[in-house]
Amino acid sequence: MARELAALSGFALFHNHLVVDAVAAVFPFDSKQFQKLREEWWLAMLREAAEAGASLIFTFAPEQSVAAGFPHRARELVEAAGGRVDFVGLIVPHEEQERRIAGEDRSAFRKLRSVEVLRQLRLQFEAFEAVMPDPVVTIDTAAVLPAAAARIIAATLGLPTAA
Repeated sequence: MARELAALSGFALFHNHLVVDAVAAVFPFDSKQFQKLREEWWLAMLREAAEAGASLIFTFAPEQSVAAGFPHRARELVEAAGGRVDFVGLIVPHEEQERRIAGEDRSAFRKLRSVEVLRQLRLQFEAFEAVMPDPVVTIDTAAVLPAAAARIIAATLGLPTAA
């Protein structure tokens, strides 16, 4: 969906796993160093993009290793640099999420691919999702294909679209 939106809008796609993978090459995921550097790098990219007037799509899923308040800090930082942040909520029924989790496309970013681990983490995800800022639009990814979802998001946010 993010790739479709990037193609439609011409915005850069800053997938959170780009930073996750870089930091994880040196520090374990659950280490303080990993968590500190991941957030610093995420925020540095968002700040620099906002200061340069570069629009981007940032993918993010709240979970326990992300420091509390990260989405709010990101929004404040971008807005202080003259940018705008719109949150988009993506939902998926549990059964569909479990079907997708083992997909080969997830291996490109070394994403979680275990149904068992997903089930263990699901309650944590739901608790962290509850403290996310309200989304401008929410898309059920089981009901809307990625290209259509990208068009809905672009129209809702008033984004420019490439031909």
